[in-house]
Amino acid sequence: MKASSVNTAMLRAAKRAFAQLLVHTGISALVESSRWRRHRLLILCYHGVSIEREHEWRPSLFIKPELLERRCELLRRRGYSVLALDEAVRRLYAGELPERSLVLTFDDGTHDFHSRAFPVLREYGFPATVYLTTYYSDHRYPVFHLICSYMMWKRSGRVVAADRLLGRGVELDLRTDAGQRRALDTITGFAKQEGLSAADKDALARNLGHLLGEDVDELWGKRVLQIMSPDEVAQVSREGIDIQLHTHRHRSPVERGQYLRELSENRTSILASTGGEPVHFCYPSGEYRAEFLPWLRQAGVVSATTCEPGIASIKSAPLLLPRYIDTGEVSDAMFQAWLSGAGSFLPNRRARRRLAHATPKAPGYITQFQPA
Repeated sequence: MKASSVNTAMLRAAKRAFAQLLVHTGISALVESSRWRRHRLLILCYHGVSIEREHEWRPSLFIKPELLERRCELLRRRGYSVLALDEAVRRLYAGELPERSLVLTFDDGTHDFHSRAFPVLREYGFPATVYLTTYYSDHRYPVFHLICSYMMWKRSGRVVAADRLLGRGVELDLRTDAGQRRALDTITGFAKQEGLSAADKDALARNLGHLLGEDVDELWGKRVLQIMSPDEVAQVSREGIDIQLHTHRHRSPVERGQYLRELSENRTSILASTGGEPVHFCYPSGEYRAEFLPWLRQAGVVSATTCEPGIASIKSAPLLLPRYIDTGEVSDAMFQAWLSGAGSFLPNRRARRRLAHATPKAPGYITQFQPA
């Protein structure tokens, strides 16, 4: 094991132990009820809630429905003030937050929000914000590279001949994580080289599923890794869920006109489904640059959230609000420590994704989710 991996594991274990100490000694409870906490807002970030085994495939993105319910029960039991995002931001900067304030946010708007998360939130009466990426809402396919990755993970441990799918002599080595990543690069590279449309890529994903022995009709029927439809967006919006901006194609162009177009298309789609104009934003993949900030102001964006771990105060920049990402890898003690605010004092080695340090991963874009 590399020294960096060992150091990371040791730091993670030390943080878990310290979080347990904070909770078991009552320090967390003291911070939770402090004047310091009263003037701070915790914004929690979630991504997906598993329909199948997504939490095993991507534990950093998906949680089990049972865990979300346990989190909500803890919020209710400890008397947290779960606020709507717009109200929370206004009250943060007015210095009028209630005790133990927090906001629940869900990125991307996958169908599992509608089928798994929303029923839990409705049961507890908690408001929440969905930062919706809208391209796949209008195109009823699973997100191409994610569904390919998920199916290959489910059918891992073998080498698959893919001649008929990708060309003569092509094999997909699914025996290791690294092999699966290379296989995914081969598939997405083929789609890009061939200039496949969204429909063509969906057909390619289906054929990959057949090749792997996946029950494609069942998987597609469950809506795994699909974005909520406009009707589903409209339904949850009518029932109190706040739908906000996350770009149309989940990508961040580094050219001003293209960036503003992403926001405009995203806003137009959300407005058509909800009847309300979104003014809050979440950076796709947590990536942001200095030049994005005036572009967001020009587009009328009031607040923007990052994936930088932290708890917001009146001194926080409205377009760079921190969030804490809750996953299935977060222990109950760590979660409770962060709720109280004490967790924000723990050392953090998370790779910061901000400003000039954010380097495009593809020509002209910062992205990991785009459809084209």
